[in-house]
Amino acid sequence: MAISDAARKNHDELFPGHVSALAVTDPELIEYFDNFAFDEVLQHGDLDPRTRLMTQLAALIAGQALREYRVMLGAALTAGVTPVEAKEIVYQAVPYAGMGKVFDFLHATNEVLTERGVELPLPGQSTTTPETRAEKGLAVQKQIVGADAVDAMYANAPDDEQHIQRLLSANCFGDHYTRGGLDLRTRELLTLAMLISLGGADPQVKGHVQANLNVGNDRATMLAVITQLLPFVGYPRTLNALRALDEVTL
Repeated sequence: MAISDAARKNHDELFPGHVSALAVTDPELIEYFDNFAFDEVLQHGDLDPRTRLMTQLAALIAGQALREYRVMLGAALTAGVTPVEAKEIVYQAVPYAGMGKVFDFLHATNEVLTERGVELPLPGQSTTTPETRAEKGLAVQKQIVGADAVDAMYANAPDDEQHIQRLLSANCFGDHYTRGGLDLRTRELLTLAMLISLGGADPQVKGHVQANLNVGNDRATMLAVITQLLPFVGYPRTLNALRALDEVTL
């Protein structure tokens, strides 16, 4: 099997002048993986390259694929993902994957950006203060999740768990979703990609399918994201994501 012209072209656009060491040691795998990931899969959906690469980066963080993340981050920057956008993908992962899993990816991102001559720290993107984060977070949470759903979460939580709901509003939504650098629609696609890649988060995947609809991402867009994640997260998590998508949108 030879690498197709389309796969070679798409690969070379993302990795100009790069020859994979695996192409030498594992040529058969690289041939059919490149044909699959950089030709066959790209024929489905109409995601622009920047959105495709950002969602793949989000999935790689959640899946703890550090070496592949470094490679794909370089491709994303080549394709026009900005340093601010790259850092915001990492920041967005913190409330979903946890800092324990994100820590190494933050350092890797800083290293790649520094290697490309980007001066750190980047301009701040926070739009809240300690005094406003809870109020603004609750507002954006209701915009994304739905006011009735959020009110029900607070109403149904036992008294000794109310603090978790408040933390969710102030931290996950107030500290992260209110940041600049990425719009809400992109952040929700990133969140969906992370939850799919994490595994074991099927109720949250389903919830964020609905959240994506709430912010304007339709079924076709989410299906395109799921398709483009397939080479990096595998079939079981892809099929679980499709089930959640179908339960909400069909």
